[in-house]
Amino acid sequence: MPKNILLVDDEREIADLLEIYLTNENYTVYKFYYATEAMKCLHETKIDLAILDVMLPDGDGFSMCQEIRKNHYFPILMLTAKDGESDKIIGLTFGADDYITKPFRPLEVVARVKAQLRRYTKYNADMGETSNLLIHRDLIINVNSHEVTLAGVPITLTPTEFLILQILCEENGNVVSSEKLCHRIWGDKYFNKNNNTITTHIRHLREKLGDSVEKPKYIKTVWGVGYKLEKH
Repeated sequence: MPKNILLVDDEREIADLLEIYLTNENYTVYKFYYATEAMKCLHETKIDLAILDVMLPDGDGFSMCQEIRKNHYFPILMLTAKDGESDKIIGLTFGADDYITKPFRPLEVVARVKAQLRRYTKYNADMGETSNLLIHRDLIINVNSHEVTLAGVPITLTPTEFLILQILCEENGNVVSSEKLCHRIWGDKYFNKNNNTITTHIRHLREKLGDSVEKPKYIKTVWGVGYKLEKH
């Protein structure tokens, strides 16, 4: 069954070009130039992935991302300006899974879309096949229901944050590099040492766990190597 992609960008040439490339890959594209129309579509249509531009005539991609995350877990890609480092961080904070900087090559966007959908589809398939509880001290991860509790209190995580925490828990105290996390989550070849996507997601995870870099209770940074869960 074709996957449904929500594409929102008021730069019509970019939106139209992406629509052509994605349609050629047999995706069903719901293209909009305005946030209001896109949100209406979201309420009426099953969406498998969203591509959101940051700046829109009647709103912004950040607000859309935040609103989507209230009820949906599908992947969200943010389109940001070339020098918009703060945009990238804000987007990830609001629940985006990845970002793409303008200008970009359409084929790169297609590759990112495929990687996110593979990860999301595999995750959902795994949930249907296994019944898994991962327990680390007072942290409980229910892989099937996508629920995390800390000392009995539910914690809301984005799909990427959840998967990072799941991987670290499955590694049982072993160090996991940023590169390995990237490949496990996205399965693509876009990792480079200057990519701070994993770092940003780890920071958000720490905030939600009440953790810190200086005195980690859960996620410890092994400088120059990667991350691991503290056993004690």
